[in-house]
Amino acid sequence: MGRPPLGRRLAAFGTTIFAEMSALAVRTGAINLGQGFPDTDGPEEVREAAVRALRDGRGNQYPPGPGVPELRTAVTEHQRRWYGLDVDPDTEVLITAGATEAIAASLLALVEPGDEVIALEPYYDSYAACVAMAGGVRVPVTLRPDGDTFRLDLDELRAAVTDRTRLILLNTPHNPTGTVLTHDELAAVAELAVERDLLVVTDEVYEHLVFGTAHTPLVSFPGMRERTVTISSAGKTFSFTGWKVGWVTAAPELVTAVRSAKQYLTYVSAGPFQYAVAEALRLPDAYFDGIREGLRAKRDLLADGLTDAGFQVFRPSGTYFITTDIRPLGETDGFAFCRSLPERCGVVAVPNAVFYDHQDQGSPFVRFAFCKRESVLTEAVGRLKGLAAS
Repeated sequence: MGRPPLGRRLAAFGTTIFAEMSALAVRTGAINLGQGFPDTDGPEEVREAAVRALRDGRGNQYPPGPGVPELRTAVTEHQRRWYGLDVDPDTEVLITAGATEAIAASLLALVEPGDEVIALEPYYDSYAACVAMAGGVRVPVTLRPDGDTFRLDLDELRAAVTDRTRLILLNTPHNPTGTVLTHDELAAVAELAVERDLLVVTDEVYEHLVFGTAHTPLVSFPGMRERTVTISSAGKTFSFTGWKVGWVTAAPELVTAVRSAKQYLTYVSAGPFQYAVAEALRLPDAYFDGIREGLRAKRDLLADGLTDAGFQVFRPSGTYFITTDIRPLGETDGFAFCRSLPERCGVVAVPNAVFYDHQDQGSPFVRFAFCKRESVLTEAVGRLKGLAAS
């Protein structure tokens, strides 16, 4: 063949680091704190709701393209309950195959070849691939360490906007750093978007996994309703990541645009699970408080253990990931460190450099997931103690 099978837009994207590190965990028998999925299922009543839908024949055939009405209504109730936002379930909600499809459909719909897309670096790896598939030009704005957290430089964000900028791809609570953008930072982003007439696609899948602060949707700021595509999903909040049920909320013309792309991706998906997620979104406040406080305890368990092992730890304000700096351990190459860690300690982590365009900026940072059973985290902490000794 005169030309490689994989097209140029995706030539830079091989097997994901998550697949590589998960395979390494299996091969070595190491504890997998690399990939972000819980090791226990979510609420039993939600699982039973899915079984009930299957048995009742709800969703076993193609559901409606925008999503089943019960879930679209539940999404609108959720937005009103938590944020005081009024959303029309018929024109302003679209159900997707997880947040990943929502991001892909949004970028494919809204970005023309050559448009610039600003993304906060480090970023979830699918962002880069989706921008590439849309023919856009990725423009990273780097979150940098500031004490025990990472911060967005608003001047750098403003300087990144050009006449070719189409949209800002925002993620808060932020994976992998655990940063939760403040009210003032979000207000500045909103002002910039209005001033420069930009769209914003905002990934808010960790909206309920915040510690000591409240999540504020960007769409709630002045001038943002008509220019914001808000994305969330059930996987992280309810610990059913395999169900892949996500949603888009936006003004009708934006939802119509995103649906135009989405219908040629999966078309529809997860029929019975949509009914179950509708029930999940209506769970009492005690559920949401419980998962947040449970994860806070797990965060602190792992963060303290990583500190004792010699890492510099950036204690997250949200998500279920901890970013660490390996330089206090005498290491600088996150890739080499993560590939050797299973043999050295029996633990798997992920190098943050895979989430950077400027990989040198991310080289000394390594991410651990704490969405695991406390017994597993305790065992991992025990194994990691050997690093400090060596």
